[in-house]
Amino acid sequence: MENKNEVLLKVDHLCQYFRMGRKDLKAVDDVCFEVKKGEAFGLVGESGCGKTTTGRSIIKLYNITSGNVYFKGQRIGAGTRSYKDAISKARKDAAKRIAELKQEKDVSAARKAEIDAEIETIRKELAATVAENRALIHDARSDNREVDRQYQASQLKKLEEEYSEKFDAAQRDEIKLKALKKEYKSRCRVAKKSRLITQIQMIFQDPIASLDPRMTVRDIIAEGLVINGIRDKDYINEKVYEILETVGLVREHADRYPHEFSGGQRQRIGIARAVIMQPEMIIADEPISALDVSIQAQVINLLNDLRESLGLTIMFIAHDLSVVKYFSDRIGVMYFGKLVELADSDELFKYPLHPYTKSLLSAIPLPDPVYEKQRTRIIYNPIAEHDYSTDTPSLREISPGHFVYCNNAEEERYKKIVNGETDG
Repeated sequence: MENKNEVLLKVDHLCQYFRMGRKDLKAVDDVCFEVKKGEAFGLVGESGCGKTTTGRSIIKLYNITSGNVYFKGQRIGAGTRSYKDAISKARKDAAKRIAELKQEKDVSAARKAEIDAEIETIRKELAATVAENRALIHDARSDNREVDRQYQASQLKKLEEEYSEKFDAAQRDEIKLKALKKEYKSRCRVAKKSRLITQIQMIFQDPIASLDPRMTVRDIIAEGLVINGIRDKDYINEKVYEILETVGLVREHADRYPHEFSGGQRQRIGIARAVIMQPEMIIADEPISALDVSIQAQVINLLNDLRESLGLTIMFIAHDLSVVKYFSDRIGVMYFGKLVELADSDELFKYPLHPYTKSLLSAIPLPDPVYEKQRTRIIYNPIAEHDYSTDTPSLREISPGHFVYCNNAEEERYKKIVNGETDG
């Protein structure tokens, strides 16, 4: 029986920084969350808050700066740049300290001996720091390679168990045995090329830019199968036709090019490209933001149907809170690269605690003229709302399953609101 609380994906202190000259742009800063098997996890926030970067970092389209990503209990992503930066900083600091010591002039013999001893100590500390961080880099890289080796070995073992019985049953039929051996060899070749990360697929935001205009729909959808080593054209074609019908298209669409389709049909092609790989998890990066409202509903319903029929886990990235509430079991709210609130969908809408979440909820329009006349927008000003000069904030559990990014004073206030002691 499937465990509903089984954690499929764990994001642990994920940081994704981009170089901007001498400074870093902190696109994602110390984000932690878990996605359970079979659930729809929503990630919301305004444009530029780091939602898409989080999804791309999980699927390893970016090399993460620091932190770890675990999938099915295995570490599939580890940040190494922070370790490299630590080595670089340690070297610069050591060089500066040694230069300052060497600048001292007219020193006595005793002082010169002290300086030499200090320099030696600095060099030993530097060597220890460099060795420690290099070991962490090596561990991260080794883990990635080892995870793939283990996954490939497990796939090969499953195939061996599956075909051993088939071979025994077909011993007297040479033609059938030969066909089975050919099939087994083909599937082993695919298993040797498989990687755990391919169990996570992504649906991209722009249905136009994400499809190669020079490739037919057949080639676009089948590309993942070909990369994985599948050579049987009849098998590939049958899979493509099957998946096209699954996403609401027809076989005749396979030989057309992306420009011949509407926006909604292009997004269905993007969904088909992800689903054909038979993933356990899909990261849907704002899959409806570029579509008309009527088409949005069709795509959302399609994702819901696929989730139920294929047992998919979906991480749904969007900035439309009303859509996320309809689709998601749990919702994480991001602001400026930080995860500021995380709770069950109903809980978040009924009892929002963080001021930014309240601001987002206040912006949702409703088709009610009377309500719209009375609706007041809550403006979020982080400088006025928070004082983090002395009390450092972190993501804390205010009530079971409800996490908020806050400091000690705010945590006490939020707990009082949850317990009904004060009015939020």
